Amino acid sequence: MTGSPSTVRALRGHVLQFSGDPFTEAPEAAITDWSDGLVVIVDGIIHSVGQAEDMISALPEGAVIEDYRGKFILPGFIDCHAHYPQSEVISSYGTQLIEWLNKYTFPAESKFHDKDYALNAAEVYLNESFRNGITSASVYCTVHPESAEALFERASAYDMRIVAGKVLMDRHAPDTLRDTAQKGYDDSKKLIETWHGKGRALYSITPRFAPTSTPEQLEAAGVLWKEHPGTLVQTHTSENLKEIAWVKELYPEHPDYVGVYEHYGLLGKGSVLGHGIHLNDRERAIISETGTAVAHCPTSNTFIGSGLFDVEEAHFGKLPFRVGLATDVGGGSSFSMLSTMRTAYEIAQLRGYSLHPAQAYYLATVGSAKTLYLEDKIGNILPGLEADITIVDPQSTPLIQHRMSYANDLTEALFIQMILGDDRAIEATYVGGKKVYQKPS
Repeated sequence: MTGSPSTVRALRGHVLQFSGDPFTEAPEAAITDWSDGLVVIVDGIIHSVGQAEDMISALPEGAVIEDYRGKFILPGFIDCHAHYPQSEVISSYGTQLIEWLNKYTFPAESKFHDKDYALNAAEVYLNESFRNGITSASVYCTVHPESAEALFERASAYDMRIVAGKVLMDRHAPDTLRDTAQKGYDDSKKLIETWHGKGRALYSITPRFAPTSTPEQLEAAGVLWKEHPGTLVQTHTSENLKEIAWVKELYPEHPDYVGVYEHYGLLGKGSVLGHGIHLNDRERAIISETGTAVAHCPTSNTFIGSGLFDVEEAHFGKLPFRVGLATDVGGGSSFSMLSTMRTAYEIAQLRGYSLHPAQAYYLATVGSAKTLYLEDKIGNILPGLEADITIVDPQSTPLIQHRMSYANDLTEALFIQMILGDDRAIEATYVGGKKVYQKPS
């Protein structure tokens, strides 16, 4: 084992690793676990995983062992679609998508021209994410480049694997939130040059959604992506029926909503479409064929009343595609990925499909990593991956303690956590092998 003792850290507890895909094999068989396991971390990278008693003797003298026996050691949760400037309007009452944007979101986002304001908001967002076991995220900033700079600066202080971008929006928005096709291109290009690939930061070209970008802006976004291979794209699609009708009015020459992005070269590996609730067969086909991914935002989809995403069709239909799990804060109602999994389960139930807990945790970890094409770096507890890890206390509340006393196996224990758990279940969060959150004692 290379590395000085000061750079070697080991986490001991009930370690869970995805050794397969619970959507393509028996869900229980996709998880390998060690009830007394050890995760050895060297210089922020997972070095080895296995049974603690077989590995402890190989640790160098002076290596730090953190004891989480009785707790779950999981891959860090990955939020593949979130709006950090909207944290201040989370839990806003009484409207659906378009009205919600105009009434709550746009006024909040208009403040982010102020860099200091954005820095404070970014710190709140990151702290809440860590407190909920989220170790990586794909994040929408605002139209102001200062908002993206602020998030990248704050995330870099934690050496966080962050994907983010300045929103592109040149119509159907307040004056305080509009750029132009040229300014959006120029601002984004400068941010790419400054931040993409710096540390663990990656840039995502971010047209908000088709209605708030002119054809000229979407064309510029497509050009920008071609000019900067390795960057990502994030936008929204097919979230709300009124939104879909609006897109048809604005872009009548295209076959459907996803067809707009297809035309402007914004689909492909590394493109993540938020929501994707009301997709037609042609849209599913082009998403699958191009390697585009969809971010499933269950708490947002129910809170704003947008609809019920079909997770079964996405995985088992004729043309399956990559799906990850997302909070969509602040359209979503919680930073908790456990709560997000619970709502994903409930939505699937309403559609006649029982989402297995192994599948839910997979969506929140490996699945989200796959939407970003980062599964070779994050999303699992495997040697060679970055050491982003979440520790879950399976006895975090009196009710959970009571219910866990009747749990028969690992599957049931994990299910109890995602149905009854919340931020109180997160014992600790590690980003790049460094502890960024510890639950108060």
